[in-house]
Amino acid sequence: MSDLSLDAVVVGAGVVGLAVADRLVRAGLSTVVVERHPGPGRETSSRNSEVVHAGIYYPPGSLRARLCVRGNHLLYRFCQDHDVACRAVGKLVVAHGVADVASLEELKRRGDENGASDLQLVDRDDVRRLEPTIEAQAALVSPSTGVVDSHDLIKVLEARTRAAGGHLLYRCQVTRIDPTPNGFTIGLQNPSGEEQLDTRLVINAAGLESDRVAAMAGCPRYRLHWCKGDYFTVVGSRHRSVSHLVYPVPGQQLVGLGVHVTLDLAGRMRLGPDATYVARDARGILEVDATKASAFFQAARRYLPGLRLEELQPDMAGIRPKLQGPDDPWCDFAIAEDVPGLVNLVGIDSPGLTASLAIAEEVEGVIGKYL
Repeated sequence: MSDLSLDAVVVGAGVVGLAVADRLVRAGLSTVVVERHPGPGRETSSRNSEVVHAGIYYPPGSLRARLCVRGNHLLYRFCQDHDVACRAVGKLVVAHGVADVASLEELKRRGDENGASDLQLVDRDDVRRLEPTIEAQAALVSPSTGVVDSHDLIKVLEARTRAAGGHLLYRCQVTRIDPTPNGFTIGLQNPSGEEQLDTRLVINAAGLESDRVAAMAGCPRYRLHWCKGDYFTVVGSRHRSVSHLVYPVPGQQLVGLGVHVTLDLAGRMRLGPDATYVARDARGILEVDATKASAFFQAARRYLPGLRLEELQPDMAGIRPKLQGPDDPWCDFAIAEDVPGLVNLVGIDSPGLTASLAIAEEVEGVIGKYL
């Protein structure tokens, strides 16, 4: 496919890149997705909690808030229409003490302002009725929070992109992005050698490497920080002891949402993720640190007092691409046309999975003048 003139090249075949590609090909644009891995969704998209967020946490007016709420609705509808496994299991954000209760009230105000309109504050008795094994003074209930099979979603988006005429090139590393009078020339390295694509538009959805891809195209202003999250599976008799997702009250900086209980679509329980900044070249970066089991246990037993340490087993780890560094204030998604015809999607961590279809909608709006 060398020297092919295209309307759009999407860099990155994670869930966001595939959602963008699916939308562009259905808008009539000749589109190619290039991905350095052998297949789609091999990084952040497949190593996360698979939670469909409601839009509670993020500052009103932010991209995260707006695209999460919009994405929640789009994702449930898409999953229903395309037989992707997804279920609104609901979530409890639990409080212990007066300060936590005040934080829940603020979260509800924020969520209401963001458009997450089904939130409800409940007391201890309601918590026990909803989840008999959970200990909390109060909780914020989010019925529209759920879980989705991210692998299934990725497969469907990939298949739809191909069926609509899009192309996906795997094992292709982007080596350069050069401006031309009509757009860009993208240099690629693949197992067969070097090739190039000429395109009017470039959508940088490269996830963990999106800052470096942006720099290739003349936008060096981004710097990502990699933030690792470990997960532990809960085994034994307790592995199906809750029916909702259960979260603690988050910290002010929203680096992570605290060690929480997540469920897969079969109802099996996991704890995590935590949030630990790591170097990009760290060895064994995706290995779970088994020594964290005690810290996970201590965090979770505040609201799950019957938990036992021996019930925790290492599960998996994932990496978040954050614009927010360890000592930085909260950062929003970066979705920007920094160069005419180049749209950078940088720092798309949580709630990126939930927001993926809304992000694609946003990108189409940004490039609408070229259509």
